[in-house]
Amino acid sequence: MYAISLGEDGAELRPLEPWQAEEFLAHIDRGREFIGQHNGLPDVVTDLESSRAFLQAYAEKTAADAGRICGIWTDGTLVGAVLLRRMDLAQGIAEAGCWLEPAAVGRGLVTRAVRVLIDWAVEERGIHRVEWWVSSSNEPSIAVARRLGMTKDGVLRESYLYRGKRHDEEIWSVLAPRWRAAGRRT
Repeated sequence: MYAISLGEDGAELRPLEPWQAEEFLAHIDRGREFIGQHNGLPDVVTDLESSRAFLQAYAEKTAADAGRICGIWTDGTLVGAVLLRRMDLAQGIAEAGCWLEPAAVGRGLVTRAVRVLIDWAVEERGIHRVEWWVSSSNEPSIAVARRLGMTKDGVLRESYLYRGKRHDEEIWSVLAPRWRAAGRRT
């Protein structure tokens, strides 16, 4: 197993795999309400079986080179994750996403972790465009997109049905030439 340092505070980025389902479930349980404000993951990962199935789906995406999930650890505890929900190598497009439990918010962990993920996607996998889909009401996630130098491409009005209510979704993106020119590499 490998870990990538996210800075001098000891935070690390590591692959999340099915054998870590119990730890992943405990993480989701700690942040269930907070994470669930904008992200449907807590509705999907409800017990050990669903936790393992979620991580197995990403193991299969990783094996197919169609996506990836990495956990964020601080002081040996899983506190969040970043992922490529989809990755289409033929088109050169990937969609990044993230979440954190409340105890980890406000430390720049997601921004640092997504930078590593985008660097990998652009430099190692040849991705040309990395997208960030976000609920218009999710201001912290929009702030991450801005810090990453992404451009707001548009708003899909009432396109996201979540817990019985329709939400606007914003699409942000960064293109590989701009990413490289901005010196985003970690």
